[in-house]
Amino acid sequence: MSKLIALKCKECGREFEVGALHVCEFCFGPLEAAYDYDFIRSRVSRQKIEHGPRSLWRYVDLLPVERGLDPDFPVGFTPLQRATRLGDELGLDRLYLKNDSVNPTFSFKDRVVAVAVSKAHELGYDTFACASTGNLASAVAAAGARAGMDTFVFLPSDVEAGKIVNAAIYGANIVAIDGTYDQLNRLCSEIADEREWAFCNINVRPYYSEGSKTLAFETVEQLGWRTPDHVVVPIASGSLYTKITKGFRELVEVGLIDSQSVRISGAQADGCGPVAEAYERESDLVRPVQQPETVAKSLAIGNPADGRYSLAIARETDGTIASVSDEEIVEGIKLLASTEGIFTETAGGVTVAVLKKLAEAGRISEDELTVAYITGNGLKTQEALDGKLSVSMTIKPTYTAFERAFENQRELALV
Repeated sequence: MSKLIALKCKECGREFEVGALHVCEFCFGPLEAAYDYDFIRSRVSRQKIEHGPRSLWRYVDLLPVERGLDPDFPVGFTPLQRATRLGDELGLDRLYLKNDSVNPTFSFKDRVVAVAVSKAHELGYDTFACASTGNLASAVAAAGARAGMDTFVFLPSDVEAGKIVNAAIYGANIVAIDGTYDQLNRLCSEIADEREWAFCNINVRPYYSEGSKTLAFETVEQLGWRTPDHVVVPIASGSLYTKITKGFRELVEVGLIDSQSVRISGAQADGCGPVAEAYERESDLVRPVQQPETVAKSLAIGNPADGRYSLAIARETDGTIASVSDEEIVEGIKLLASTEGIFTETAGGVTVAVLKKLAEAGRISEDELTVAYITGNGLKTQEALDGKLSVSMTIKPTYTAFERAFENQRELALV
């Protein structure tokens, strides 16, 4: 018997054999992993999980691979931190942050890639690749290096310099594309059709996307096997948003928790917020953004594959999907750093800014147990803060100079 029984179309429900396939051959809908939950229920338990490795592989019974390819790589089981000072600032008494900026390549993408590279190995591939807005490139390059696979990452040529360095350092082949993410994604789909390569977010996407569920699993376990009341999740393609939802629901399905009723809210940037825009219009039609213009480049997917499914989840769970301006994103980064000591990238700034927006609008009540997902490290997107920060004082190396500057600063603060 096997826990993974098929790939199932999210549109027409047809099932396909497990393999490197991500689109339904009948209706062209997306495929996702389908499980035998009775089989999983007979094998999984809270005790087994709690005695497992301190990584996402403690949840291997709920993932579409037989085992982790690289169990010693410390991916996942990241901190769930009480955010008292940020909560005080926003009027939220029970706020937590799931801090995925501390993964090996400093973003949540290490989770999805760990599952994807393991499945690629099971399926017999020797070349690992991706289409990326930045963070995925780093995760794929590192995982490919550790797996000894030829590795190719494709990303827009205008991506932040830190993300290019963070991918190139692992020795991957870096292919920069003069175009949008949606254009390079189409190119990578063509390459996947022509070459025997495992593209983690194309032909092995049904397995790759399952790694995001582990954020929900960890949240519940770290809260003492209870679900939060409300979560705020950034939306790019919508995969993270929909799979976190699937994760909460699967915990009920396999008997690890009795029930769940989490409100799932989403965060986008104004310059590329097609899902938020559709939510605001109360429409099911997600209108693609042809030319994204936002400082949050890692969320700049103009035609999100899971946009429509994200809308449905928000409405089903009484969540909200909202967007924020570049100015609000930068303020969100600064607010998180100055209250909780976490330096997040622009996607995290989007999450914090939307969290603030929803709290101010009364869409999150002060006593809701709320978790905000911080998905990446700020060292990757320092350009977003150019001209926004400055040195407090520049002085000669004498105590007299310091005392004079210190007193002047105090006087200015009182004006």
